[in-house]
Amino acid sequence: PIWKSDDPAYPRVDVYGSLDELEHDFGVRPDDLHRPFIDELVRPNPDDPTGTSMMRRIPDVLDCWFESGSMPFAQVHYPFDNNEWFESHFPGDFIVEYIGQTRGWFYTLHVLATALFDRPSFKTCLVHGVLLGDDGQKLSKRLGNYPDPVDVFDTVGSDAMRWALLSSSVLRGGDMVTDRRAMEEAVRHVLMPIWNAWYFLTLYANAAGVRGELQPNAEHVLDRYVLAKVAALRTDVTARLDVFDLSGACASVLSFIDSLNNWYIRRSRDRFWAGDKGAVDTLHTVLSMLCRVAGPLLPLTTDSVYHDLTGAVSVHLENWPSSDEVVLDADPDLVATMDTVRAVCSAAASIRKANGLPNRQPLSRVTIAAPGVERLRPFEELIADEANVKSVALTDDVASAGELVLQLVPAVLGPRAGADMQRLIAAVRAGDWTRDGDDVVVAGRTLQHDEYTLRLTARAGTTANPLPDGGGVVVLDTEITEALAQEGLARVLVRRINELRRTDGLHVTDRIHLVIDVHDHEDVGEAIGKYRAYIMDETLAIELVMAGPLSDGHRIELTDGRAVSVGLSVASTG
Repeated sequence: PIWKSDDPAYPRVDVYGSLDELEHDFGVRPDDLHRPFIDELVRPNPDDPTGTSMMRRIPDVLDCWFESGSMPFAQVHYPFDNNEWFESHFPGDFIVEYIGQTRGWFYTLHVLATALFDRPSFKTCLVHGVLLGDDGQKLSKRLGNYPDPVDVFDTVGSDAMRWALLSSSVLRGGDMVTDRRAMEEAVRHVLMPIWNAWYFLTLYANAAGVRGELQPNAEHVLDRYVLAKVAALRTDVTARLDVFDLSGACASVLSFIDSLNNWYIRRSRDRFWAGDKGAVDTLHTVLSMLCRVAGPLLPLTTDSVYHDLTGAVSVHLENWPSSDEVVLDADPDLVATMDTVRAVCSAAASIRKANGLPNRQPLSRVTIAAPGVERLRPFEELIADEANVKSVALTDDVASAGELVLQLVPAVLGPRAGADMQRLIAAVRAGDWTRDGDDVVVAGRTLQHDEYTLRLTARAGTTANPLPDGGGVVVLDTEITEALAQEGLARVLVRRINELRRTDGLHVTDRIHLVIDVHDHEDVGEAIGKYRAYIMDETLAIELVMAGPLSDGHRIELTDGRAVSVGLSVASTG
């Protein structure tokens, strides 16, 4: 909007800010501000007494980012219109663009807002990194180096794409390779667990004829735990979204989904099977809260689950959940203690995996050596069941199972110790160090707290794992007696039969007849005889017969190359 004299002898520059100003000087009100029409506006130079020079629009246009930087006020035609609206909406709550715009849009926004209003144009700025194609180059329409969005929507869904972007390092300024793998991971680790939790609730609540309701409080320790966890999720996600930490909010939701599916639901299966109203109400409440909290991150998935769960029109028409919607347990240590129980069970599972021991093989004992371990006493039965052991031993004698390993921090200690550094390293390797209260002394030198780390590790020669943050050591007795081996066979057999029930399309309440041909595996026959009642109870069998050979039976693999044949038929439909 700049007109300039075409004669340098009579210099003049006019910059126009409105149609009224143009109409005042040129006598016409243009209805099209684009070239070539706007270039037809020409007038004599008022500063030229000869009347020969003319004011002509300069051929250049301002950079398009100058125009974009004018967006906060130009979009509402301020100051000509909408003054009140603009004053109540400026500065903006947040803006978002990729890091390259620090020299484009972000820059011009700042320049114009400062020049015109003497204040910033936004309160919060989200700067994301660069999206790269699978060839390592920036996404490009010309190169087509990105997954087809329509194909992604049709296969993994838009929520998976949204989650992959929101939870990635790209929102923290890093670069991200855009391929299907991150979206498929979102389906496996986020979307499917939510759907599975919802399916689990409907399956067992409908089977028991129990309708879920909001649970203001609970009595069972697992119910209290998961309600406290979902309340903590609401608090954490609220705080993160308040500061636009989207990837942090995703991390909180992902962690909660793991607690919900891999601990609460798995540990509560028997209660759901029995139609426990408290369990059904708790899961109903938790899924309701989860959908509302995760709604901005997974809009379609949560909307579908929430509508079917509550009958509400949409989760996006609900209020953000308040802090008093879930009554927490009176014990403030409940969540921390239960999380320690989970860490113990996870450590035991890791020991099993390292020693090639299946989770369904019972073991004799797990020992937990940790300071303050008595707080786990009320959860011994839960730990024993989850770790699949016969007994739980608790001790505060950490030294009996673990040892502290001292690790120096060369980047910090080196510049301070100088030539003495190698001597200190040798002393640590030789075990020439002690603890004096909160201080660590190596070869006579007291270390500063940022010069070292102390890590608790399992003592050599033990089947043990340390707990996180040096909280103790878990020791697993891995010896398998004949009695334990038989029980392990029975548990594997139960799992295989229940897998057959699912593949044959049986309902969870269907009762069955079982016929098992153990072939020539006498130990399997002995295990079935010993655990006959357990097998029938766990598979809903009203009859179990050992006979053979079975011409039309299902061959199922057990352990160590042993296999049996199983005949299964429905006795009654639940």
